[in-house]
Amino acid sequence: MSVFYDRAADVIRTIYDSRIEAPPVLDLDRNFPDGWKFIEAWREIRAEAMAVAESLPRVPRFHEIMTEQTAISDNDGRDWRMFILKAYGIENPPNMAACPVLASIARSLPDVLSCSISFLAPGKHIPSHRGPFRGVLRFYLVLSMPLAADGKPGAVLRIDGEDYRLADGEFLLWDDTFPHEVRNTTDQVRSVLLLDVRRREMPFDMKLFSQFLMMVVRMGIRVRGFA
Repeated sequence: MSVFYDRAADVIRTIYDSRIEAPPVLDLDRNFPDGWKFIEAWREIRAEAMAVAESLPRVPRFHEIMTEQTAISDNDGRDWRMFILKAYGIENPPNMAACPVLASIARSLPDVLSCSISFLAPGKHIPSHRGPFRGVLRFYLVLSMPLAADGKPGAVLRIDGEDYRLADGEFLLWDDTFPHEVRNTTDQVRSVLLLDVRRREMPFDMKLFSQFLMMVVRMGIRVRGFA
């Protein structure tokens, strides 16, 4: 399955790359102005995330949800856990109920296709990889960032060769089809909000292609669920 997934992802990326040119990091106001609703509520969202973290062993590891991601999720014996509230429009009711503030905002915005909280264990390294789907953008909002010995944010997000160290409440809107990796250099868990949001500026044929791909993904989620 992983080989098929990797080959399909390569084909999909090639199609998007031929039709869409865009930088790895994008302007929030132009591409996802509704992101400010999450930013303004980040402290409340963080409180919900910290409540979830009290039972962190119950939150599945990413490769337990999606086996195709085993190479980047189960690569070093350290956990990358994903608390998924919504995936490509399909809600996970228990998780939505556990985070009412976050769920309410996400539910009110049709362009928010997926919504999850990512918990990265101390010392965890997610190796460089690329997402397949340029029809969506990734919104990344830091909820709890441990500090390194020098007082700077201790988890580094590297996108297309550039490092981003973001503190609590800071954010980034980016295209995850560019090579990226994450390393938590601290002895504490890093928590961030991850959203997949619909890319607004696309040629018409790419909009249709995106709709088709999202339909296929939703079918897969309905078949195997969230865990």
